[in-house]
Amino acid sequence: MKRLLLSMLAVASLLGAPGAQAGDARPMAEDPQVEARLISISEELRCLVCQNESLAASRAELAQDLRREVRSQIQAGKTDAEIRDYLVSRYGDFVLYRPPVKPTTWLLWFGPFLLLAAAVFGLIRFLRQRAAQAPAPALSAADKAAAQALLAEAASSDSPPKNTP
Repeated sequence: MKRLLLSMLAVASLLGAPGAQAGDARPMAEDPQVEARLISISEELRCLVCQNESLAASRAELAQDLRREVRSQIQAGKTDAEIRDYLVSRYGDFVLYRPPVKPTTWLLWFGPFLLLAAAVFGLIRFLRQRAAQAPAPALSAADKAAAQALLAEAASSDSPPKNTP
C-alpha cells in the first residue's frame, strides 16, 4: 500500500498538476492603467512581422519591442494620437489596422470593390458571348411532330369542361 502511494505521488509530481505550474500572468507595467492603455492602443496596430495579427496578440520579437516602445511613450505622458503618429511616421500607414482614406490608400480601400466589379463585368460578357456563339438546336421532323402532339395533348387536358345547358 505504501509502495502504491509513493508511486502515485511520483507520477503526479512528474506530470504535475496543471494549476500547480501555471502562475498568474503579471502585467509588464507596474501601473494597470498603463497596461490597459497599452492594450487598447496595440489592438489598433498591426504586427509588422505577422501582418494578420494585432500588436497586442502577436508573440513576435518585434511586436514585443514595439509594445515596450508604446509602454515607454505612455509612461512619458504622450497621448494615444501622438503614439500612433510616431509609429506611422516610422513604419507608414501599414502599421494601422484602419489606415486613413487618402490617395495613397485608395487602392487598399476601394481595390476589392473594383476587383468585384471587374469580375462581374467579365462574367456577364463571357456569358453573353457564350450565348451568342451557341447554335440553336435543330429539331428533326419527328421531334417537331412529337412536341406538337405533347402540346396538343396538354392543351386538351388543361381546358375546362364545357357546360351545356
